[in-house]
Amino acid sequence: MGTHIENLKKLVGEVYDLNAASSVLAWDQQVLMPPGGAEGRAAQLATLSSLAHTKFTSNELGEALDAAQGETDKLDADSDEARLVSVVRREYEKQRKVTAEWVAEYSRATSLAHQTWQKAKAESDFGSFAPKLKEIFQLRRDYADFFKPYDHVYDPLLDDFEPGMKAADVQAIFDDLRTHQVALVQAIADAGPPDDSMLHLHYPEADQWAFGEEVVRQFGYDFDRGRQDKSAHPFTTSFGIDDVRITTRFLEDYLPSALFATLHEAGHAMYEQGVKPELARTPLADGSSLAIHESQSRLWENLVGRSWPFWVRFYGRLQEVFPSQLGQVSLDDFYHAVNKVEPSLIRVEADEATYNLHIMLRFELEKALMEDNLPVDDLPTIWNDKMQEYLGITPPDDAKGVLQDVHWSAGLVGYFPTYALGNLVACQWWELIGDAIPDLEKQIEAGQFDELLAWLRTNIHQHGRKFKPTELIERITGEGLSAEPYLRYLRTKFGEIYGLS
Repeated sequence: MGTHIENLKKLVGEVYDLNAASSVLAWDQQVLMPPGGAEGRAAQLATLSSLAHTKFTSNELGEALDAAQGETDKLDADSDEARLVSVVRREYEKQRKVTAEWVAEYSRATSLAHQTWQKAKAESDFGSFAPKLKEIFQLRRDYADFFKPYDHVYDPLLDDFEPGMKAADVQAIFDDLRTHQVALVQAIADAGPPDDSMLHLHYPEADQWAFGEEVVRQFGYDFDRGRQDKSAHPFTTSFGIDDVRITTRFLEDYLPSALFATLHEAGHAMYEQGVKPELARTPLADGSSLAIHESQSRLWENLVGRSWPFWVRFYGRLQEVFPSQLGQVSLDDFYHAVNKVEPSLIRVEADEATYNLHIMLRFELEKALMEDNLPVDDLPTIWNDKMQEYLGITPPDDAKGVLQDVHWSAGLVGYFPTYALGNLVACQWWELIGDAIPDLEKQIEAGQFDELLAWLRTNIHQHGRKFKPTELIERITGEGLSAEPYLRYLRTKFGEIYGLS
């Protein structure tokens, strides 16, 4: 390897370390930090983020990048070194447009907003959070202005999470999906819901915790390089490929909440743990995009965790853990209950058939807020109106409505569409995996996940961020992003469960 490439890796490694330190502080803020530490933590995160930005956008790094480019021009375009230079170049040119002052202010504002959001959600009081949210959306509009001209003010934000995608692309996909999903949900509603009362009994937190960890250990989540903790909103964070942590939250009167959150976050974490060691401490030690990342979490949560073969394997064990609650409930009844389709208030607990409708709602609101066409103070009312329009239900309070997600308090505007896109990509992978592993269902019934994880490791995980999402999808599937496998999956699964023709 050339000396210029080594020098570039040294410089980006130092930036990686600063960002990892910020992630440790952010993890602590959501898991362990006392509320009184908010002001001090905001200052610490602002300092670290500003240092990382200044170092990454320095002339020194730019010169190192140019020098490394000269060496990688002689290498295969798909080599780790060539891809590293390509990714660093893209991020360097983007970040050079953003001021260090904005980065520090954004970090400070979102750190404080997170604490305000937690309290506002607990008290179901949007009014106390509104001033922070106004500040965040103004900062996000200011950020978009660094990238003028753009087709839409939302585009620069979406590009941070889904490189190359624009708001118009998402809108076209959602417009097509909405028609099919609304029709499916209506057909299911006409068939009548299964009984899920057994899911709403008392399930002690400690037993839920133990069962969830037992499952994800079998999936392949490495607890020697990770851990699970509690937080107000489940998330995954990585401090490096050998320290990837997950969190969940527990509802003792609703069994699926923590379990499927644990499966979901483990999917994210196994992706990060699967990045090949050669990419450590570089910008390539990350997911290709948020949609690709979500394809992993949704695959393990839904395509595996809500499947019939999965529960053939694990339901008996779950009955052992909760004998009084589930001992007299049949596997068939339980399977139908955890796959019940019914419009619901909370996105993270939504069923597979209605989930994307929650995302479409948030996408529309984010666009309007970024356009400055929707006053923040009106957001709870508009949110409730949209919930009624999309799902036929109205939240009883702000906590179950506009305050339910952590994302806006963290400034993650442009993130939500990637959840729905991840559902689509997951089903594209799943059809290929079914062809590659013909006895996959039998393996899942036997609790054997090694071959499935190996396929994901080989085709997706090991590459980290080497390939753009559209490129990765085309390399693996031979086509671009498609909704058809996802729609086939929904129609087949719920057609069988609900007896639809």
